[in-house]
Amino acid sequence: MIDQQWTLFLDRDGIVNERIVNDYVRQEGQFIFKEDFLETIPVFRANFGKIIIVTNQQGVGKGLMNEEELFSVHKYLLDTLESKDITVEAIYYCPHLQGSGCHCRKPETGMAQQAQKDFPNINLTKSLMIGDSLSDILFGKRCGMLTALVDASLLPLSPNSIAIPDYYVKNLLELNSLIF
Repeated sequence: MIDQQWTLFLDRDGIVNERIVNDYVRQEGQFIFKEDFLETIPVFRANFGKIIIVTNQQGVGKGLMNEEELFSVHKYLLDTLESKDITVEAIYYCPHLQGSGCHCRKPETGMAQQAQKDFPNINLTKSLMIGDSLSDILFGKRCGMLTALVDASLLPLSPNSIAIPDYYVKNLLELNSLIF
């Protein structure tokens, strides 16, 4: 089913790197890759045509860090993956505060629309969004993507939830075994 025509969209904090509870990754020394991400990203890279990271970064909007610091963290992320021969096509971020009404802040679809503008061959119906929050899943659903929720603490969801993921998994290793 999934092949090189597919695009993988990944949330950053909690999927690619360890989330800092009640704070933000503000510098590269705070950026710790999740072990299951490093184990699964080579398989994802081999199977998906494109990999895109989409991340809400309201720490910028709150003035806790600036965009230059965020770029430094993202450069570290990309350089580390590149040293392992893993390419990520792009990282899109929204610096705006929750409740700002910004069209780029997940669950709104602005980051996916920008990705399609930058990479016209992205077909959102041939995309998978992996996230650890309901806003990630709602983002994916609004875009017409398959979705995977990686967070056992959110289970079980109410059947009336507005964001029911296609896959519920405890980690990326479990998702890997389900889709490949």
